[in-house]
Amino acid sequence: MFGYVVVNRQELKLRELELYQSYYCGFCTELKRRYGLRGQLTLSYDMTFLILLLKGLYEAEDTAEEGRCIAHPMKRHIARRNSYTGYAADMNIILSWYHCMDDWEDEHRISKRACAAALARGFDRAQRTYPQKAEVIRRELEQIRAYEKVDGDDLDGVAGCFGRIMAEVFAHKADEWEEGLRTMGFFLGKFIYLMDAYEDVEKDQKNGCYNPFTHRYKEAGFEEETYQILRMMMAECSQAFERLPIVENAEILRNILYSGVWCRYEMVRGRRKEQQENA
Repeated sequence: MFGYVVVNRQELKLRELELYQSYYCGFCTELKRRYGLRGQLTLSYDMTFLILLLKGLYEAEDTAEEGRCIAHPMKRHIARRNSYTGYAADMNIILSWYHCMDDWEDEHRISKRACAAALARGFDRAQRTYPQKAEVIRRELEQIRAYEKVDGDDLDGVAGCFGRIMAEVFAHKADEWEEGLRTMGFFLGKFIYLMDAYEDVEKDQKNGCYNPFTHRYKEAGFEEETYQILRMMMAECSQAFERLPIVENAEILRNILYSGVWCRYEMVRGRRKEQQENA
């Protein structure tokens, strides 16, 4: 359920893209520092957005270091970290462990069970550091499981569970910005869940896996209805963002919210349309 909260690279200036990449590299090095290579393998762009968001809101001080890595051994690059990079790494490990376990329970793929086992020690440490957040994530994922067992198609209900997970992740601390961050996380989480379901509906239908769109997929107007729902989620998320006093890296964050999150959607919808035309 990762990989949707990314930049639209074609719409960013070169300087902005390099800056964004430096936070991504910093996130990568922090995962390795805290959780080793196993943690580093969970790297995704989604939590880079959270790092940029919290850094801009709380005006955290960055540390930058230049170096090489396995992914880019021939070129030196900048890795930026701040006080929120570690927090994002901890949340990423918790979410990744549950993601692996969810795939194991859905598809019984040995690779996913092995992935969860590899992350188990890091997961235990992260949830001890943030017990309240880990409990919210566990509770809401159990509720998603309950929807799956009854094959429910309540889009708002099941997506709301993942929305509350992301709301908890976004709300780093209880302060004057907590409500705004929770609102952002809630609607972004709903978007991520529904976008994931939209992308996987054919595969899930074929494999007999739960998907809240299964009963709607073949109905007339499915594509347009889904698009409007996703637009509504991102409109609420973006409105909450604009109410936060963020100046630094605001254009990169706007690129993600207004353009980047739609890159995968356009790809999936275009591929599906082409398949339907060929059929």
